[in-house]
Amino acid sequence: MEERKFDVAILGSGPGGYPAAIRLAQNGKKVALIEADELGGTCLNRGCIPTKALIANADVLHNIRKAKDFGIQVDGVKVDFANMQKHKDDTVSKLRKSLEGLILANNITVIRGFGTFVAPNLLQVTGKDNCKISAKEFIIASGSEAKEIPAFRFDGKLIHSSTSILALERLPEKLAIVGGGVIGCEFASLYAELGVKVVVIEMLERLLPLETQALSTGLTKSFKARGIEIQAGVAVKEIKKEANGVIIELANQSKIEATAALVAIGRSLNSDKIGLDKAGVKVDKGAIVVDDMMKTNVPGIWAIGDVTGKSLYAHVATHQGIVAADNILGHKARMNYDAVPGVIFTNPEIGSCGISLEEAKRRGLSAKEVSYPLQALGKAQAAHQTEGFVQLVVDEKTGQIFGASVLGHEAGIMLSSIAYAIANELTVECITETIHAHPTLSEAWMEAAFLAQGAPLHFPPLRKK
Repeated sequence: MEERKFDVAILGSGPGGYPAAIRLAQNGKKVALIEADELGGTCLNRGCIPTKALIANADVLHNIRKAKDFGIQVDGVKVDFANMQKHKDDTVSKLRKSLEGLILANNITVIRGFGTFVAPNLLQVTGKDNCKISAKEFIIASGSEAKEIPAFRFDGKLIHSSTSILALERLPEKLAIVGGGVIGCEFASLYAELGVKVVVIEMLERLLPLETQALSTGLTKSFKARGIEIQAGVAVKEIKKEANGVIIELANQSKIEATAALVAIGRSLNSDKIGLDKAGVKVDKGAIVVDDMMKTNVPGIWAIGDVTGKSLYAHVATHQGIVAADNILGHKARMNYDAVPGVIFTNPEIGSCGISLEEAKRRGLSAKEVSYPLQALGKAQAAHQTEGFVQLVVDEKTGQIFGASVLGHEAGIMLSSIAYAIANELTVECITETIHAHPTLSEAWMEAAFLAQGAPLHFPPLRKK
């Protein structure tokens, strides 16, 4: 078997792997990018991009249905699901082709096949390109897959993963979603908008258990208003497949009948089949152990993205890839996870960044939380987008912004400016001294900052204690 030599070999071409490859190649390194499936990884092909393409379709439908609120009459609206799926597939195909061109333009060698360590400095690739790869440095970016449990295995017909449900040819009449986390809630919002009856089953006491109580409560209220049924605080015992659908048996002895089920209970890290034992790389509960420079315990081997178990966001993987590449190039770079923005593409959207009030207090910080409702904004009233709020977690003494969250229209866009403030340790005074364009939804941050200072502008005066 041929042995090929590189400066750096990267295992996985997802949102962590390919940016690292580009960074290294642009700085003169000979780079191999090893991929067993499509370039772009889960995010581009089976995650972020296809789901958001479908959600974009649903958003257009939602706005059309609201047209009467703006004095516009629209009749005869129909959902062409096949064409929606085509839009999704075309979007993915176009972006993948663009990525292939970008990789080629940077003189990165793509190795097609599944890579496995056979020694700390040697990979064996099997697939289209059968070869061995030696390198001075290795970056593991093998990602994750939808988690499956023996009690209800995916069949891609009645019991779906977040991957197989993207290939539906027709809309189910009723969809039961097991898991009320980010993925479950995004699909619940999407299919409810398309007219599917949706029930979400969450084992813990509330939706989005890793988000703040306020965000969870706000989304729950919105979901119920849209007819989404929520079963929280109850586990799924079994999913039985029937001729025309599924029967979901819950631990409380009740049953739910549905046309299909989506199991969205998390992700499994791809660390068990890549020969980490042969490389001597330390793994803890499936996650590759790394420091804040993305080093593993083995010199010359780095790990980035989902497989590190740090934060399962594509943009975190990208930043980790850049940090690892910069360190390989001899520049000192480190990860800071206290300013990671996250967006949940439900309707309404949810965004959060930094730490919560609970986390701030756990760390012994003197912090407080302030909220400002979007309905108090002129832009929100004019655009019929009054649902939701923004929140800030700030230092009571210095006014430094520790964290922020938003529930409402275009929360992801609104999050960008406040994420910059958190990452750069700015204070609420920096926000109030910045001129905000009017009328915009982002004025909510300015109003919340004034509120944190005890001097609200477009809000009733605070009561003196």
